[in-house]
Amino acid sequence: MALVGALFLALLAGAQAELPGCKIRITSKALELVKQEGLRFLEQELETITIPDLRGKEGYFYYNISEVKVTELQLTASELHFQPEQELMLQISNASLGLRFRRQLLYWFFYDGGYINASAEGVSIRTALELSRDPTGRIKVSNVSCQALVSRMHAAFGGTFKKVYEFLSTFITSGMRFLLNQQICPVLYHAGMVLLNSLLDTVPVRSNVDELVGIDYSLLKDPAASASNLDMDFRGAFFPLAEGNWSLPNRAVEPQLREEERMVYVAFSEFFFDSAMESYFRAGALKLSLVGDKVPHDLDMLLRATYFGSIVLLSPAVIDSPLKLELRVLAPPRCTIKPSGTTVSVTASVTIALVPSDQPEVQLSSMIMDTRLSAKVALRGKALRVQLDLRRFRIYSNQSALESLALIPLQTPLKTMLQIGVMPMLNERMWRGVQIPLPEGINFVREVVTNHAGFLTIGADLHFAKGLREVIEKNRPASTSDTSASSAPPPATTAA
Repeated sequence: MALVGALFLALLAGAQAELPGCKIRITSKALELVKQEGLRFLEQELETITIPDLRGKEGYFYYNISEVKVTELQLTASELHFQPEQELMLQISNASLGLRFRRQLLYWFFYDGGYINASAEGVSIRTALELSRDPTGRIKVSNVSCQALVSRMHAAFGGTFKKVYEFLSTFITSGMRFLLNQQICPVLYHAGMVLLNSLLDTVPVRSNVDELVGIDYSLLKDPAASASNLDMDFRGAFFPLAEGNWSLPNRAVEPQLREEERMVYVAFSEFFFDSAMESYFRAGALKLSLVGDKVPHDLDMLLRATYFGSIVLLSPAVIDSPLKLELRVLAPPRCTIKPSGTTVSVTASVTIALVPSDQPEVQLSSMIMDTRLSAKVALRGKALRVQLDLRRFRIYSNQSALESLALIPLQTPLKTMLQIGVMPMLNERMWRGVQIPLPEGINFVREVVTNHAGFLTIGADLHFAKGLREVIEKNRPASTSDTSASSAPPPATTAA
């Protein structure tokens, strides 16, 4: 019975799990590009290492090493790869650091000082970033583990007390090597927990699309890493701003990502597009009213001729009133994605009326319009764009079949009006696009869209439009004092 109960609870939990409307997969092919940009950023961070002064006494000799600065960093061998449980692993081996410091030596009444160059060689760094979902649904670096080791140091001493420095060099370089070992991991920990998280803060979670609708890109669970990719599941749901707590139940097919040939893949289910159209429907945006001069002249004349019998029975003050043509979507449009293409089905009412001034409008006719639009999805930079094209159009009366026959002459002019007057307005708005969840400074290039049954995928490569340093400096936390505590790693993470 206990086993049956456990299975029932597991099935219940699976049934209640929210399906993603959007998925993103980053493949191992993207890591080489990410590594190149990341290493440039890492070099700049390691150059900020500050090493405490080194003071000591050996016999009658007093020495002081101060103002230690990292002048250059050479990374000869590095590897960045995905690792299950750890998410992202960076290994650097046989690197070298160039150093410059000030030396001071006192022997009885004799003093020597100056600046000298040194090098740290055989530097090995192993650091892992753990990614997770924070309480707001944002992706975060939740932990940074680090091991760093400097194998050897060399300093070319000179001057009056060269022989003395050579005698003391073992003590001095050993001390500096120990101090340098202790400083590398705190810098990497701060870079991951503070600076990289400031970059991830630029990924949109809940943001406004326009003045009517917003979009929710909350992570539904922690990112999942395998040996070859990193997968992320996002809610991918639109919502009307006036109803911030409203959400459309996701009953669509869950998008699947199986490809690994490109750097990144994004998948969108039918739910993603359905939630957008229902949000605009609930916001009252899916309607159009044309009055007077806004109605095309040829269509105005045709409509007046069609309903001439009804118009002549009206009072003279109403006959010459401006004509009104109103289109109102009756139910949220629905998207259908098939391997053959993407379509959107819309059902709307068409109302034709006369609008006399200072009097109630006089309705001449009301009809139903069924349309089917083909949708072409594209991804440009970080903007997901859709272009619509009218494929099928039909009007009929909801009153009688006889009236539907009388509407046949209006089919062609109304379809022309939609193609010339309405579709360009829709496509202008749709072409502005909606941002997908990527950090600032990173764009998609060379995109390829593939349709499947119930979802579509977009494969692309990544392009850094801005350097990591530029984006991080722009979004760096204003106060570093608040982050100083979190930027210090546990002592065990640094290998001496």
